[in-house]
Amino acid sequence: MRRIPLGSDGLTVSTEGLGCMGMSTTYGPSDEQEARVTLRRAVELGVTLFDTAESYGLGDNERLVGHALAPVRDDVVIATKVGFGYTEDGQMAVVDGRPVVDGRPQNIVRAIKGSLGRLGMERIDLVYLHRIDPTVPIEETISAMAGLVKAGQVGHLGLSEASAATIRRAHAVHPITAVQTEYSLFERGVEANGVLATVRELGIGFVPYSPLGRGFLTGRLNPDDLHASDFRNSDPRFQGENLAPNLRIVDAIARIAAQKGVTPSQLAIAWTIAQGGVPIPGTRRVRYLRENVAAADITLAADELTALDAAAPVGAASGDRYAAGNMELLTQ
Repeated sequence: MRRIPLGSDGLTVSTEGLGCMGMSTTYGPSDEQEARVTLRRAVELGVTLFDTAESYGLGDNERLVGHALAPVRDDVVIATKVGFGYTEDGQMAVVDGRPVVDGRPQNIVRAIKGSLGRLGMERIDLVYLHRIDPTVPIEETISAMAGLVKAGQVGHLGLSEASAATIRRAHAVHPITAVQTEYSLFERGVEANGVLATVRELGIGFVPYSPLGRGFLTGRLNPDDLHASDFRNSDPRFQGENLAPNLRIVDAIARIAAQKGVTPSQLAIAWTIAQGGVPIPGTRRVRYLRENVAAADITLAADELTALDAAAPVGAASGDRYAAGNMELLTQ
C-alpha cells in the first residue's frame, strides 16, 4: 500500500489505517485470537497506521494491539487516545449518562503513561486528545502533552472531535499532526463546521473514523441482527423514523458501487481518501480487512464524485450520530 505524509511534521503512514476498537468492545462479542490474526494480516497487506484508545475495553484494546504488533513495532505507527475520566476502580466515570471528559494536565500525563505501559512501548507515535474538556483551556492540556513529546515518550499530537477554533488554539501551542473525526458519505458535518477547511489550511492530517457509517455503508447491515450488547442499538440513525431515509442513502450509494464494479464499502472508503483523508475503517475479520484494503487502489472520476455528492449530500443522514449524552461531547 502507498505511504503518504500525515500532516506536515514528518509522520508517514499508509493510505488507509485500521481502527481497532471493535476488536475489544462496542460492536458485540469479539474473538481475541481472530483479532490478532487480523492485525498481523493488516501489516502483511501494507497497513501501517493502527488506532486504539485508553477507553477501548478499559485498556484491553491497547494491550491487544501492543502485544500483537510488538514483533513489527519499527514498521508501524500506533496511535492512541486519552482524555476521559475514570473512577478509583478503573471504570469510566459517567455523570447523568454522559462520560466524564478530563483534560486536566495531571490526568493527561497519567493517562499517557498508562497507555505506554499497556502498549508495552517507550514511545507512542501519535497521541490524540479523545474529547475536548470545555472546563480546561486547551492550551493547558496541549502544553502537558507537549511536555511528553519533549521527554521522548510521545512522537506526535492529535485531536479528536475538536472544533475549528480549538484546533487553531491547540496548533498555536504545539504542532498538531492529525485531527480525527467521524467522516463518511453518511456523516459530512466537518464540511459544514469549518473543521475540514481548517486542517487543510494548517497542513494538519485528517483521519476519518467510521468511514463506513458504523457499518451502514457496507450495504450488508440489518439492524435487527445486532447483538444485544452492540452500541448501535441506541444509535439514533438506526432507530425509528430515521432508518428508512438512511437506508435510501445506502441504496443510492450501492447502485453507484455496482456501476463501478466495486463493493459499497470500497466505494465509501475510496471516497474518504479522495477527500484527502486517511480513513481508519474498523474490522476484526480478515475477509473484511482484505475488502477494505483494496479500496486504497480505487480512483474515483469526477463524474463519480459528483454522483456520490448527489446521493449523499452534506446533512442528508437522518438523526444524530450519537445518543444525546455523547452528542454533547462533540466538536468542542
